[in-house]
Amino acid sequence: MRWPAIFLDDGGVMNDNARRAAQWRRLVAEFLAPRLGGAPAAWERANHVVAHRIWNSSREAMRRDPDLDAALNREAELLQWLGGMCDEVGVRAPSDREACLELAAAASAYVTRRVRAAYPGAVEAIRTLRAAGFSLYTASGEHSADLEGYLEGMGVRRCFATLYGPDLVRCAKASPRYYISIFAHAGVAPEDALVVDDGEEALDWAATAGARTVLCGPNPPASSGHGHVDQLAQLRELIVG
Repeated sequence: MRWPAIFLDDGGVMNDNARRAAQWRRLVAEFLAPRLGGAPAAWERANHVVAHRIWNSSREAMRRDPDLDAALNREAELLQWLGGMCDEVGVRAPSDREACLELAAAASAYVTRRVRAAYPGAVEAIRTLRAAGFSLYTASGEHSADLEGYLEGMGVRRCFATLYGPDLVRCAKASPRYYISIFAHAGVAPEDALVVDDGEEALDWAATAGARTVLCGPNPPASSGHGHVDQLAQLRELIVG
């Protein structure tokens, strides 16, 4: 068997979403309050409210259309995010659309490079897997630009090839098509792909696409077709022995 290409989910596998969310709120306030006014605490509350609203809307859109072109949603979501927060805080957003987009993208880049929410041992595990000869990719529902920031902040960006991101394959992470698309884009045969995710539904989609799969989390998978590790630090031992 050839060394597989490993496709890692981010939140829930590499990074702790709960820890990251709290840092997001603080860092958004740190970036936007000096530029647009408003109290930092108000920005923190606004980010919590608006981010949840956008996430729920995005999930509903993907439920209705699993083949949703995720690349088309990025600009709209950035505008909704910044505009919605400004409304919550009671400050004026930039009137120019391009200026709004630029500021929202800058805020996102500022935050993603500064959060520190990696699971214990995750950074070392990534470096060890890369040093052992595995090709590493992401397989996330997050935008590739956000993944770039997170992995730069972790100090492991150079360990990865392409960062997927539904935007790169113009397909939501909501069906087997997502995995078929990223394997084709990466030039990796499905049988040479190993997908690691904290969600069993996503692993079912990856398995349907032909990949080997590992659930990462405290509870074992319901399906015996998926491997299991409690945390990313255990992955190398599972696949190499």
